[in-house]
Amino acid sequence: MSFAGTVKQELTQKMAPSRHCRLAELAGLFHSCGHIGRSDGGMISIGFAAQDEAIVRKGFTLLRKTFNIVGEISENSPEFKEFFSKMGDPEEAADPLMIKNSCCQRSFLRGTFLGAGSVNDPAKTYHLEFVCQSRKKAEQIARVIGAFDISTKITTRRKSYVVYIKEGEAIVEMLSVLEAPNSLMEMENARIYKEVNNSVNRRVNCEMSNIRKTVNASARQVEDIIYIRDHYGLERLPESLAEMAQVRLEFPETPLGELGEHLDPPVGKSGVNHRLRRLGEMAEKLREGLEP
Repeated sequence: MSFAGTVKQELTQKMAPSRHCRLAELAGLFHSCGHIGRSDGGMISIGFAAQDEAIVRKGFTLLRKTFNIVGEISENSPEFKEFFSKMGDPEEAADPLMIKNSCCQRSFLRGTFLGAGSVNDPAKTYHLEFVCQSRKKAEQIARVIGAFDISTKITTRRKSYVVYIKEGEAIVEMLSVLEAPNSLMEMENARIYKEVNNSVNRRVNCEMSNIRKTVNASARQVEDIIYIRDHYGLERLPESLAEMAQVRLEFPETPLGELGEHLDPPVGKSGVNHRLRRLGEMAEKLREGLEP
């Protein structure tokens, strides 16, 4: 099962204890994937266009618990009249009065996520979104999410409006708002693993880069010393430089800090670096036909 499927499965098992929160969740689900149909006999049917049967079942459970609606219903029945007065047209945004309280806002977002939400596998990329059929719905969802201090953006995708979050920490906060603790922990574990893995990769890449620089520098130093030896003679160098040249030829891969230990007397890293730089300058002059 995908991570989005895991989150939705967890949310379908969550049922708010109070009726006003169940109404808010039903509003989120109804306005994101709900529809009203009319049969040939004039009866009204309320449905939910969701691929996951568990989401559809939750929609009907909410209908039963909040309005005592089971199956088709008469348009003139008090149950349908109450339902329509609360829910309104599914093509429009939900009634703001139903989502004034923080608890109802959580429930509304939970229902909306079940009907129109998705979230990527956190091991790959961080992305959570709500796909809406109108800008008014998208702006309403963004406002409700913003009430929990979570930043969102809205973009268009073909004929739809998409409210999305791309920050890992913000998605974790969103899962907390939706009240999906198990999915939240899975997300956090994936984030920790990814951050540790990225940290290790950065460190390895840094160390590899330093090794390459050291190897390239050592190869260049050996090349300069050999050029001096063949075109000038190491015996003509000052004693300190001649000794440095011999030691570098003998230990071509040794780091500068350790290389100075082979000199007599031992020299620190800065002293070794200074002598090798002098040898490099001399090699350049020789290549230019100048006296070192």
